Amino acid sequence: MTSLDKAFRSLFETNMGIRDSERVLVFGDTIRPDEAISPGDRDRRLRLNATARQAAAFAEKTYGSGAFVEFAATPASGAEPPRELWLATFGEETIVLLEQSGLLAKLLAKQASPDEIAAGREIILARKEAVADIIIALSNNSTSHTRYRALACDAGSRVASLPHFDPDMFHSSMTVDWQTLAARTARLVAAVNRAEWVRVACPNGTDMMICKQGRQAGGDDGLLTAAGSFGNLPAGEAYLAPLEGKSHGVMVVEWGSTCKLDEPLRLFVENGSVASIEGTDPLRAKLEAKFAENTNCRNVAELGIGTNEKASRPDNVLEAEKILGTIHIALGDNSGFGGQVSAPFHEDYVFYRPTLTLVMADGGEQVIIDDGHMLV
Repeated sequence: MTSLDKAFRSLFETNMGIRDSERVLVFGDTIRPDEAISPGDRDRRLRLNATARQAAAFAEKTYGSGAFVEFAATPASGAEPPRELWLATFGEETIVLLEQSGLLAKLLAKQASPDEIAAGREIILARKEAVADIIIALSNNSTSHTRYRALACDAGSRVASLPHFDPDMFHSSMTVDWQTLAARTARLVAAVNRAEWVRVACPNGTDMMICKQGRQAGGDDGLLTAAGSFGNLPAGEAYLAPLEGKSHGVMVVEWGSTCKLDEPLRLFVENGSVASIEGTDPLRAKLEAKFAENTNCRNVAELGIGTNEKASRPDNVLEAEKILGTIHIALGDNSGFGGQVSAPFHEDYVFYRPTLTLVMADGGEQVIIDDGHMLV
């Protein structure tokens, strides 16, 4: 057995808990002609697509099921994947009914109302025997914060999302002791859930007050064995959707998704949203374009805390946000994990050497990370 086969076996058996006769769906994406990417990132994405195909082939050979779907990369993480993936996941009869009712177009555009989402869910749940049991998302852009992913989980699918994945991670952050990581993550979640606010301060000048009132933190521990489970791989974080309209402060962003910025950007947050940006890095123009398309992209969507001691790469946000003792803050959509904001965008930014202070309802405080060192 090759080292990659061993990694695939661990993925399907340890992380996903595959059982007899379960249906596996693996999907990837291709580079669009209009994408401007570096040679290094092009190489990674070509390897990622090839790995997705190999994972599907391994599942087919080993477990008797391994469908593969690919499509042109979506415009951004958080944008809905195209019809062909919905079709492969939910089945033709379900997709026809969603189209006939006028729901599919609204779901794909993230314009469905709560009642329309509920109606779509009813159609899917009535035919959930057609839905894939295990979904391995190996597209470059994330489908984590999409109606597609949420509805698949509602129907019982177990979904592993690996956006921006580098196959080399199978031999680093994916080799963590998952039980130890799960215990550490659970302790952190329990601590955070005692707070109403979280203060974040970093040596780079980041100084944020994150409002947790009425929200519950959750844990992403990589053990996706229960029906409806969802998480990133590599895993390792506690996370929450901040209460909208409350968080405030300044975020000093030094790293993008796959590289360090030419110059840090200062994002000024008021009433839970980015009010303005200072700095000249090209990421500024990208963000301002997203904000102009949809003001919900300004939303402070997530606070996450890394818990994976085998994660180390700062140049890949999927692994960087899991590094033990880091934190990340995301903008955009949080409707899939306890928030109220829907947007075709969700992007995380990682911050190093943070000090995290929990502020309780009675005014008491507890430092849980001190200059990047975990204290719980």
